Amino acid sequence: MDLTGSAFVIGASGIGKACALAFARYGVRGIVIADLTLKAASAVAAECKSQAIHPNFLAEAVAIDVTKEESVHQAIAYAHQVLGRIDYAVNSAGVGVQLANEIAEASVFEFEKMFKVNVTGTFIVTRALSALMKTQDPVPVDKAVPPRGVSRGSIVNVGSASGFVATPGMVQYTAAKHAVIGITKNAALDNAKHGIRVNSVCPSWVDTPMIRKAMDDIPELGEMIQKAVPLGRIALAEEVADAVMFLSSPKASYATGCNMILDGGTTLAAHV
Repeated sequence: MDLTGSAFVIGASGIGKACALAFARYGVRGIVIADLTLKAASAVAAECKSQAIHPNFLAEAVAIDVTKEESVHQAIAYAHQVLGRIDYAVNSAGVGVQLANEIAEASVFEFEKMFKVNVTGTFIVTRALSALMKTQDPVPVDKAVPPRGVSRGSIVNVGSASGFVATPGMVQYTAAKHAVIGITKNAALDNAKHGIRVNSVCPSWVDTPMIRKAMDDIPELGEMIQKAVPLGRIALAEEVADAVMFLSSPKASYATGCNMILDGGTTLAAHV
């Protein structure tokens, strides 16, 4: 895939890290990794440098708190300054469920926390990236195929299969991920005339540090996942990154407002 522009990735672990490394391996000329923890972002930037194929590859790190508008604007402005332009942006910041309860006992505090990070954070990031990309010069999507048009950038939000279905005891997560899909769709519609594509990848269970911790805390979770997924296994973070690379690339030049389910078939049938 032709990914020779520059990338901005939010998230330095799990899916975010896998996306950053994939961009480096696919040939981007530069990348900025943003994370709540600058040390983690710096470590991923160093790893990207070791795997990059572009001869003049540049990788930097910056701290970000997606729930704070000023922090998001500062991080994106820094990335733009370092890279010159942001061609591909990925937002994988998010939090998982800490307290799983039926709706009657669900925590209002956790519901609000979930929305602050997963929904308001996605809105703030998508809004700021859209505003920046609108100012960028349009570039041909594919010089060899002019009808593909021009692009000012691509944004990919990391959603969840929970944006399409419900999970018992997880109303806060289900509601938040449905909202991420709504933000993605509306941003795609608003940005289409500017040559900015907005999509999301919606995986189910992914082998990330957060899920590994949950599996350690809940011994039966691993077996439950295996039974729930028709393909019989948890997804690799690299598999999610592959989908993100496609949606970021010129190969997906006609895709916007798409919310790609990547769940090994989990949502194909009812699980009772």
